[in-house]
Amino acid sequence: MSNPPMFGSVVPLDRELHKKLHLRTDLSTVDKIKELNSLFLTTVEFSEACKEFPIVFVRVGEAPKDGGKQAVAPLVVLGLKPGHNLFIKDGVWTADYAPAYVRRYPFMMAHIDDQGNMALCFDDQWAGFSETEGSALFAEDGQATEFLVNAKNFVESYERETERTRAACHELVQLGILQDMRFESSDEAGHKVDVDGFMTIDEKKLAELDDATIVRLHRNGLLALLEMHRISLGNMAKLAQLQLARKD
Repeated sequence: MSNPPMFGSVVPLDRELHKKLHLRTDLSTVDKIKELNSLFLTTVEFSEACKEFPIVFVRVGEAPKDGGKQAVAPLVVLGLKPGHNLFIKDGVWTADYAPAYVRRYPFMMAHIDDQGNMALCFDDQWAGFSETEGSALFAEDGQATEFLVNAKNFVESYERETERTRAACHELVQLGILQDMRFESSDEAGHKVDVDGFMTIDEKKLAELDDATIVRLHRNGLLALLEMHRISLGNMAKLAQLQLARKD
């Protein structure tokens, strides 16, 4: 099982093995994301995220050997250079919105076998876990506590939204309305920021879609998502100014 960003060691939660486990929720996870310049974003989050961050699309996975189109996924951009998260200052998250990817930590749903079965897992390297401090995950009778039930409900909801996001991105790929883009910016002193490797909506191809397709995209919510994506790109210039101000 490969570990996604933030997670050190993903372990399935077991009511017997981990019956004494507690979790402190007062510990900051900022150090886990301070070097992440982007994070996966579900489509349901676009409306909030577009107010502060650029939302872009990137190719994911391997290109199909049969010549099919490669899958894409939406990312929220947090920095314009590898290892730079511009929304963390002095160890504090400065944005108003925090992506659900971060808020679910230290839990996640993960595949546990080749049959596609999934289970609630946790990062057993996270310092917040112990057998003495914080909220208990299991009661004395072995049943999940209300704290754990709420955590499980959140990550299960996140997983459902992830599947909806994959379906939405698949439709965008099939329509062929995404294009490779490059962003460039500079300050008065001539310092430059160049970013590539991402995709955005191709306005020309979108405008060329037939009326029936446009109506379908409006009714299934994709047209609204594309507009939020388009609006979010205005935040790229704001990030560039933050990056240039750092001079690193």
